[in-house]
Amino acid sequence: MDRSEHAIKFIGQLKHTKGKFAGQNFILEPWQEKIVRDVFGVERDGKRQYRTAYVEIPRKNGKTTWAAALALYMLFYESQNDNEAEIYSAAADREQASLVFNQAASMIRNNPVLSKKCNIIDSQKRIVNYKTGSFYRAIPAEAASAHGYNASCIIVDELHTQPNRDLVDTLITSQGARAEPLTIFLTTAGYDQNSICWEYHEYARQIIDGVIDDDTFYPVIFSAGDGDNWECEETWKKANPNLGKSINEEFLRQEARKAKQVPAYQNTFKRLYLNIWTSQEERWLDLDAWDATAGEVDIDKLAGRECYAGLDLSSTTDVSALVLVFPDDEDGYDVLPFFWLPDADLRERILRDKVPYDTWRDNDYINLTEGNVIHYGEIKAKIHQLSEVFNIQEIAYDRWGASKLVQDLEDEGFPIVPFGQGYASMNAPTQELLKLILEGKMRHGGHPVLRWMADCVTVRQDPAGNIKPVKPDRRKTGKRIDGIVSLIMALDRAIRHEDYRSAYADRGVVVL
Repeated sequence: MDRSEHAIKFIGQLKHTKGKFAGQNFILEPWQEKIVRDVFGVERDGKRQYRTAYVEIPRKNGKTTWAAALALYMLFYESQNDNEAEIYSAAADREQASLVFNQAASMIRNNPVLSKKCNIIDSQKRIVNYKTGSFYRAIPAEAASAHGYNASCIIVDELHTQPNRDLVDTLITSQGARAEPLTIFLTTAGYDQNSICWEYHEYARQIIDGVIDDDTFYPVIFSAGDGDNWECEETWKKANPNLGKSINEEFLRQEARKAKQVPAYQNTFKRLYLNIWTSQEERWLDLDAWDATAGEVDIDKLAGRECYAGLDLSSTTDVSALVLVFPDDEDGYDVLPFFWLPDADLRERILRDKVPYDTWRDNDYINLTEGNVIHYGEIKAKIHQLSEVFNIQEIAYDRWGASKLVQDLEDEGFPIVPFGQGYASMNAPTQELLKLILEGKMRHGGHPVLRWMADCVTVRQDPAGNIKPVKPDRRKTGKRIDGIVSLIMALDRAIRHEDYRSAYADRGVVVL
């Protein structure tokens, strides 16, 4: 019997310990069996060919149970060929690490034969094989600084949740003395494209696409395609090989209905259930809805109209934004944005942020000031120029971003209003902006810089359900939301000064 057949037979003797399959033997699904046959059965010169297996698959497709079964096979049988083998399952935190260990321990306790061959040490999340002296241990990310690892097999559960690369790198570099080291990644898609998971995802994708040739790396990615309709059940089947088995069709239908009704949940659905890498953890805004409200903003027709401004000065080295909001009693609001950026190191900024600042500059969508910092004098001059064309009622600004520019504007007679960035200040206008966009009552002209920033927005929620946009770490993500923050502040002032009763008091805040 070859190694792959032995692995399949061993796993088939284990029993499920949870859910509707509890007490039943763990019979591998066809897709799981193929992976086991390939990873354990394909050899070169009498040794395992594949040293790394990367399996990316949506939630609820049985990753954790499968990880526990693979860890036990390595502990009880593969370890016979590797003296005092060390098998590790790695997770982001202690709670996640416990999931794989607890399933493995339960499988042993439900198997009288295996129970006699090992000692389960719950306090250490460790299982020791009496015969070989090998052990399996579940470890969280905080164990990365520990020394003395000599890993034979590493099984990483949900790689996308690892806070950094330290633990994975520590374990992989400890495999050097082993004759047939094996690393298995079982993960759902993530959203952080600066993470170690994204590195392995891209490497796997390039091998699948034939860009890279590495016959020691086994890549499997179950996901919806770029052109697939996320609402279509055929797409769900494509991404979820266990659909109808460990994941229920009706459950997915309910989740899809929720995602359709609540745009902020769409990215969650796409990432967790269709395995699509998304640009943020929780998308606040559906870009299709944003694009649908682009409309036409005629500057000439706005001349003389009352408007309210939001000013986000950001830092002197990053994008600063000024957004004017013009109330229209009959049909919502018109939006006119302006942006500034230092021109120094423009090429590096383009590569870092992955957006065409040079093209935006050439088309007058963004203003570049000379040097490596923004000259606020140019922003002040622009505000003076705009005030001669439009009737600026108020300028709201982030009070934590106050500068001499704000003081100068106030001294020169502009009505300046400090605006907090906490839940109390940001929740109502953020909710209202989303509602106006969904209703098609927010015309922004499709401005490409503002559109990019709309795509970058993620929101944080407090226990009471209030939300506020969260500024991303520019050094890690290259994302900016300054224009959206300015839009939210300007919208708040516009609504508060409508001639009729406040929209908040009249309608109440609609929580989506």
